[in-house]
Amino acid sequence: MQRFGHWFDSPWRRSLLAALAGALPVLAFPAPALWWFAYVALVPWILLLRTAPTARRALYDGWCGGFGFMLAMHHWLLPNLHVFTFVIAALLGALWAPWGWLVRHFLAGTPGPGRVAGALAVLPSGWLMVELVRSWEGLGGPWGMLGASQWQVTAALRLASVGGVWLVSFLLVALNVAVAVLVSVRAARVPAVAGLVATATVTSVAWVWSPRPDTDGRSRIAVVQPGVIQGADSGEQRFAVEERLTRELVGEDLDLIVWGESSVGFDLASRPDLAARLADHSRVTGAPVLVNVDARRSDKPGIYKSSVLVGPEGLTGDRYDKMRLVPFGEYVPARSLLGWATSVGEAAGEDRRRGSEQVVMRTGNGLRVGPMVCFESAFPDMSRRLVEDRAQVLVAQSATSTFQQSWAPEQHASLAALRAAESGRPMVHSTLTGVSAVYDASGQRVGDWLGTDASAAQVYDVPLAQGTTLYVRFGDWPVRAALLILAAWCLGEGVRTLRVRRPAPGPRVPPARTAHGSPARPGR
Repeated sequence: MQRFGHWFDSPWRRSLLAALAGALPVLAFPAPALWWFAYVALVPWILLLRTAPTARRALYDGWCGGFGFMLAMHHWLLPNLHVFTFVIAALLGALWAPWGWLVRHFLAGTPGPGRVAGALAVLPSGWLMVELVRSWEGLGGPWGMLGASQWQVTAALRLASVGGVWLVSFLLVALNVAVAVLVSVRAARVPAVAGLVATATVTSVAWVWSPRPDTDGRSRIAVVQPGVIQGADSGEQRFAVEERLTRELVGEDLDLIVWGESSVGFDLASRPDLAARLADHSRVTGAPVLVNVDARRSDKPGIYKSSVLVGPEGLTGDRYDKMRLVPFGEYVPARSLLGWATSVGEAAGEDRRRGSEQVVMRTGNGLRVGPMVCFESAFPDMSRRLVEDRAQVLVAQSATSTFQQSWAPEQHASLAALRAAESGRPMVHSTLTGVSAVYDASGQRVGDWLGTDASAAQVYDVPLAQGTTLYVRFGDWPVRAALLILAAWCLGEGVRTLRVRRPAPGPRVPPARTAHGSPARPGR
């Protein structure tokens, strides 16, 4: 045991342990059978942070753990971004350094009930601030939020309808803090158990009382997935395969046909022949076709990724230009400084242009469709805004063909379950090469997934819904609550510090007395 303690106290070995501990929560994402692991995955990291010998060491352990978390979460980017993946993980991992300091502040030594109670509120709030900052598009977006690991847990999906993925993350961190206290601080087991009971109570209340959208008819939607296509003329080959698969849908009585991201590599305004062929597919199938164009526009400069609706008469005029782009994949941030990334990986050679606003498209049969493109399905606010604009079905067009041998396609498809549960609207996730999936308004899967090896056109009977979830109504209220908790704690710490620094009052001077021992009176 003494030898192990010496090994543990070594600075570089401790850093390695922190990185490994930070990577542990990622195991709850790729393996469907390990969703429960997120309930205790943070415990080793918390136990390590609370034993940090100094506050500075806690900051460093927090950074190392964040590095491990980000590297494990995005390891599938290594073949494309190479060494730059480590740079990104190191930069974003620094966001967890303050969280490491907070853990030590509340749980070091033998914390009393008050400190444990504070930890159960402040530490989850601090974690949410980390997720909030890294959710900014320029830092990679909200990919791999802790709450997203619970996409197949019915109770967690119900929580998401109340407070979004933010509420799920908050409760998961609170649960891990309570478990860490239970196994390490005997004197504080009562508040730890109280934290567990509070988490279970919130989940139960959400399960019983949270409003759920009511089913309101069905819509038949087809997903066209051409599969992996290689070659110099892969764009034209893909278009031909998509046409063939679309023709197989004749007679299916469809309301909408969805192709994946970058399914059309030519600007349809400058290629009327392709637009006419798509219109012909719409006529013979009886359904509009939602394609995704990745090409240089003829009416404005630059390359756009756009969802375009084509009806029996041709282009309907409904178009959505992707607003949130993938850093390095679709544009290089500060290209004048970081342009060298294009020479060490597969970073974008030319920046894509951004759209300016979200769009709800209306098909000829009255179905209101809210499109998103790939990366945008990770952002809860985008699907929420589309539902506020009265979208009946959410659609994400994606392409993960570059990462077919990793678990990125499955994780990307799972995000649609959370967006559906949050918004109370069904969501269709359509890709070029898999995984394609459909979820109903409660986040439950509809039909079968189209895997990464599939080339098919699949029809789904999608139940529509009406009504509003609490998340759509009140938005990111867990984030605002976390900000209030942190502000209240900072205010309390500030007041406490001022009291400590206030100088002690001087000694009291007794009143002057006469020779007889009586106090002197004025005028005498």
